Amino acid sequence: MSQLEEYERKKRKQVAGMKSLMDYGMGFLILALGFFFLFRTQLGRIPLNERLGKPDTLEYVFGSFCLLYGLWRMYRGYKKNYFR
Repeated sequence: MSQLEEYERKKRKQVAGMKSLMDYGMGFLILALGFFFLFRTQLGRIPLNERLGKPDTLEYVFGSFCLLYGLWRMYRGYKKNYFR
């Protein structure tokens, strides 16, 4: 293997590692947002609950989509299939 090929391989590995870390981080944040929207009534007396009132169907749908998308981002970070 030439030095150029070795450099490219190392560069791809480094980029994949950074993208994976970003996917894990964003996936965690999106999952947390989804859990908040789904279970905010069980969180107790927080000022946001008092202002927003009782959750409606749209909040549950949005929370479910956030959970699914967050899980998908974490799975993508796990697979590290960025360069096909």
